[in-house]
Amino acid sequence: MTEQLRRGVRLIDLVMLGAGTAIGASIFSVLGPAAQIGHEAILVAVVLAALPMILFGMVYAYMASAVPKTAASFEWQRMFTHPLIAFAIVWLRILSNAVVMIVLGQVLVMYLGKVIAIPAKPVMFGLFCAVFALNFLGVAIAARTQTILMLMLLVVFAVFVAAGAPSWNPQLIPQALSLGWTPVLAALPLMIQLFLGIETTTEVGEEVADPKRVVPLGLALAVLLTVVVYVSIAFTAMSLVGADGLAASDAPLLTAAEAALGGWATPLIVTAAVLALSKSMNAVFLVFARFLYAMGKAGVLPAPLAAIHPRFGTPHIATITAFGACCLGLFLPSSLLFLLLAVNIPTMMKYLGSCLAAYNVATKHPEVHAEARLRFGRTTVRVLSVLGMVAAVVIASLGFGTDWRPYALLAGWLVLGLAYYAFVARKVPAAA
Repeated sequence: MTEQLRRGVRLIDLVMLGAGTAIGASIFSVLGPAAQIGHEAILVAVVLAALPMILFGMVYAYMASAVPKTAASFEWQRMFTHPLIAFAIVWLRILSNAVVMIVLGQVLVMYLGKVIAIPAKPVMFGLFCAVFALNFLGVAIAARTQTILMLMLLVVFAVFVAAGAPSWNPQLIPQALSLGWTPVLAALPLMIQLFLGIETTTEVGEEVADPKRVVPLGLALAVLLTVVVYVSIAFTAMSLVGADGLAASDAPLLTAAEAALGGWATPLIVTAAVLALSKSMNAVFLVFARFLYAMGKAGVLPAPLAAIHPRFGTPHIATITAFGACCLGLFLPSSLLFLLLAVNIPTMMKYLGSCLAAYNVATKHPEVHAEARLRFGRTTVRVLSVLGMVAAVVIASLGFGTDWRPYALLAGWLVLGLAYYAFVARKVPAAA
């Protein structure tokens, strides 16, 4: 704990960290389940799903321009709402981070299984080990790896879109609009998954040079890149095989690519899956470790989690703990829809808490507001924050009719966390 976190993250790394957490993570897993319940209306849902994320992004950019922090969404809530609120939300995130690592691993193994028979759980464990090693050795190494993988993925996706462009079907737009709001709203909680993680750019604020300027810019560019990629891929895939084709496939992008590329589809999409899901696992794991580090530093989890490796400048104890949690996640149920919804709910609560923190900054902390590089008026911040809180609650609740089990799982996990907080956390000394 003798060294500070090292500032090894550049602007391009931030963009690829934020966009890379989202792009590829859900595009390989969400289109199929979403098409089952939303049909062609998922083209409307993907656009609507971007709107609340743009709203959340504006709030996050404002906060990052005022108070850049590592594990920012925990620190902002701890500083500007209440420590219990911050603990409860990030406690839920501990479970959801383990869940999202399992989702990514499952989908990656599924795509690899298209070309070679492999044992799922051992391969997922091996992936966790590789990600752990990257993050243990330094944030610069993890960030550079993320950037390289993301650039390679963008090239592969560009090939897919170009190959499918001759089949683009403009009539899909009026078809999607004619289905009404019911399928749109049914698919929306799943389509939100496409954009989750963009705010990851703000979670390494203390590891960026000039963070008040660079972090908001990185977030804005990550949002723009993600929207462009997802709209083009969803429209291309739907044009190639239709909603029924996507819904019937356990690898919908592969099915779509086969319609355009024939025998070249499998190597192209499997390569894309390996790149996309590997880099997403890397990004999620990086932030997971930072949350544990920040909670140890704040004293709500054991102080050793705040230790910084004297050579690598990484939170190595938190990194080891995150690895252990991911390994435990291998024992969770394998239902993909169940896991996707379990990720969605605490993420929305995280957004709600961060919006509440922004509202309180604009209302109660004029000195902090004055430090923001983004010159939003205080009234503007309050309006954006309220809209963000409403959006988070609505989106989190939409999935209840689809599957109630994630809500029960998270409620039980939250009860355990609150019991820990009441009897243990307040007695744990904060790290120096």
